[in-house]
Amino acid sequence: MSLDGMMLEKITKAIKFAFTISEFKRMLLYKMNIPEADIPNYPHFEKIILAVVQKLDRQNRIHELIDAALITNPENSNLKQVAEEYKNFLPEITATQNSSPLKEDLGYGRTLEMVAIPGGVFRMGSPKNEKESQEYERPQHEVTIQPFFMGKYLITQEQWEIVAAFLPQVNYELNLNPSGFAGDNQPVEKVSWYEAVEFCDRLSQYSGKQYRLPSEVEWEYACRAGKTTPFYFGETITTDLANYNGAYTYSNAPKGEYRRRTTPVGSFPPNFFGLYDMHGNLWEWCADTWHDNYQGAPKDGSPWLGNDNHQRRLLRGGSWYTPPEGCRSGYRYKYDPSQGNDRISFRVVCDVMPKP
Repeated sequence: MSLDGMMLEKITKAIKFAFTISEFKRMLLYKMNIPEADIPNYPHFEKIILAVVQKLDRQNRIHELIDAALITNPENSNLKQVAEEYKNFLPEITATQNSSPLKEDLGYGRTLEMVAIPGGVFRMGSPKNEKESQEYERPQHEVTIQPFFMGKYLITQEQWEIVAAFLPQVNYELNLNPSGFAGDNQPVEKVSWYEAVEFCDRLSQYSGKQYRLPSEVEWEYACRAGKTTPFYFGETITTDLANYNGAYTYSNAPKGEYRRRTTPVGSFPPNFFGLYDMHGNLWEWCADTWHDNYQGAPKDGSPWLGNDNHQRRLLRGGSWYTPPEGCRSGYRYKYDPSQGNDRISFRVVCDVMPKP
């Protein structure tokens, strides 16, 4: 989603008068994990800023840049003013991003809410200086994402039961009530990868749209929502923000509640794209097969598949049982696609339909 020319100019000039070039580069490195090697080497400072702002705009990270600038130089009046103007400009961006919301009618008065995820470019994976990050989360690499729709919430038990009971079987039978933590608005759990794919296939056949599991790239892009921090709400996590094993801590956060079960979908704050429970609650199946690192990974947002269809599949996001480091945006986990447990669920994505 592009800034208009006036807002682009205001942000560029505010940064120009708030920082020297060395201060600007330090801010990008330490607040946004952007190394100096990724910053254009133009002779004029304003041209460097403009190039950086335009690139961050394509990556949906302008809000992160403004936050970093204010944290670094909190008393600067020009930055405060442009931050306030951008805040007023933000509803226009959000409205445009969600200009074509998708609500799938499942029948029986129930719907499946989908959020419009804008296309963009982002840096996938975790930097080496991220606390508790692993080598299988690297190398970081740039990926281009096309727009798509993603479930606002994890699939609920109520939605699962409607699809399992009333939509025709494609390949597999589905248990009407697989979950251990009962409740219509609780996310479904104990679902295998094959069963999650069957859910998508039935929904596709019923609706005429292409529902599927997200690729690992799409999942991380959607989770981060423009952020490069370990979590979409910042450098650390608390149990007021997500459902995970609060007996453990991450960074400087305090210990919190260990609920020992799922929470209803939408119980915690959403990210910038409007997605809920991307950190914790339940692991989420992705379409990809497991690879030990990102060497040779696709750069177009497509799923990365191996030769063996029974190879272990990707899980993302962590669960109510997981320590906080396993809930990071960049953390990856693998599991047998034929198995499910009370820590695994999924959400669906749908490709944007071309205009006639």
